Amino acid sequence: MAKKIVAVVGSYRSGKTIDTLVSQMVRGAESQGAEASVIYLRDRNVEFCSNCRVCTQTVPEARRGKCIIEDNMWAICDQIEAADVIILASPINFGTVTALMKRFIERLVCYAYWPWGSKRPPRQRIKRVHKKKAVLVTSSAAPGFMTRLLMPGALRSMKWAAACFGARVVESIYVGMVPAAENPVLPQSKLDRAYRAGVRLAR
Repeated sequence: MAKKIVAVVGSYRSGKTIDTLVSQMVRGAESQGAEASVIYLRDRNVEFCSNCRVCTQTVPEARRGKCIIEDNMWAICDQIEAADVIILASPINFGTVTALMKRFIERLVCYAYWPWGSKRPPRQRIKRVHKKKAVLVTSSAAPGFMTRLLMPGALRSMKWAAACFGARVVESIYVGMVPAAENPVLPQSKLDRAYRAGVRLAR
C-alpha cells in the first residue's frame, strides 16, 4: 500500500529555501509511489489559540478535544492523522519557528487532557506509540553549529508537534547561511539529501 505523506510548511515566502527542500522530498517520495501533499500554512486560515483550554477537557478516549474556533485547523489535523509520514518545515526566526508554524503548534494543545481542578495532566489523551515517521526541515542565517548550540527551540517545538500525532523524528535537514545572497541557490548536496530522504520515507 502506498505511503501517505503530509508536509506542513511554515515559511512566509513561496519557492524559496524551505519550499524547495520540501518539494525535493515530495519528488523523492512520489518517485517511489507515495501519495504526498503539502499544507502551506500561509494559505490556510489557522487562528491563534486563545488559551481557553476547552479542548483539554474532552474525555481521554477521544483522540483530540474539540476546539471552539472555527477555522481550517480541524481539517488539517484530520489530514495529518491519516498520514503515515509527517514533514514539518519552517525557517528559524529569532531562535525559533516562524509565527505561522508556532500558531499551528500552539493549537495542538487539543491533544492534551487536563481537566479543570487537576494540578497536572492525569494521563495522556493518546498513547505515544510512535507509529508514524517525521522529518524536520529548517533554515536560518546562522551556520549549523550555532543553530544547534544556541537555537535548539525550533527543532524542539516541531519534535513536540510531531509527537502529538504519534510520530517519531527520524531525520532533520538544515540549511544555514541563507542570507548570503538575495536569492540563494541551494547546493546540490542539500537537494540530493532532501530527495533521498523522500525516497526513504516512501519505503
